[in-house]
Amino acid sequence: MMAADLHSGVEHLGEMIAAAKVIVPFTGAGISTESGIPDFRSPGGLWTRNRPIAFDEFIASQDARDEAWRRRFAMESTFAAARPGRGHRALASLYRAGKVPAIITQNIDNLHQVSGFAADHVVELHGNTTYARCIGCGRCYDLSWIKARFDADGAAPDCIDCDEPVKTATISFGQAMPEDAMQRAIELARHCDLFIAIGSSLVVWPAAGFPMMAKDNGARLVIINREPTDQDDLADLVIRYDIGETLGPFVGN
Repeated sequence: MMAADLHSGVEHLGEMIAAAKVIVPFTGAGISTESGIPDFRSPGGLWTRNRPIAFDEFIASQDARDEAWRRRFAMESTFAAARPGRGHRALASLYRAGKVPAIITQNIDNLHQVSGFAADHVVELHGNTTYARCIGCGRCYDLSWIKARFDADGAAPDCIDCDEPVKTATISFGQAMPEDAMQRAIELARHCDLFIAIGSSLVVWPAAGFPMMAKDNGARLVIINREPTDQDDLADLVIRYDIGETLGPFVGN
């Protein structure tokens, strides 16, 4: 059902939240635009100006690694300044109330953790850009360590333990999806009674399959997104209004 207006959409959503026992939110880039994080895929987004660097290219080329880190450091002020928006805070309120056991996200900005979710309860399908990891041994690094060496040498550093490349702890094009996160997302989608997809275009697979999986297992499905998605016809409620305005009424004290 398409919400006729924002007020009726919020009212219907509130009724569905009240009736649900286990709610699983699934978030995409749209929830973070209020926080100043750009939507990479939208017209005018970063990926329309800079071709994404694929994983195999990152592995094979020092120049590609240098460019990847140059881009990341160019975005540091944006990520560092970002604070949870009304959507993040509303979901954190439902989490604290015991309605939400965990959240599935395509985002890499760490804002769900900052809003109050325990890190163990944020299922990051595409990783996290606020720290780095060696692609060989898995050692974690602070970005400040990478930046200091990048500035000193003019090149992206390798791991001090195994000499393999170090990249942000995100999932690049062509890189395998994290198996643990995917399995946790599957379990969450299968065992909720309300699944809320928020700010996702639902075009990136396999992540886009989770709303359908939840619906197939008996959950009610809500899609909150400014633009239409291919799964709108499956949803019990579609709200095409601003995410902050839609979820703002659910921000607790």
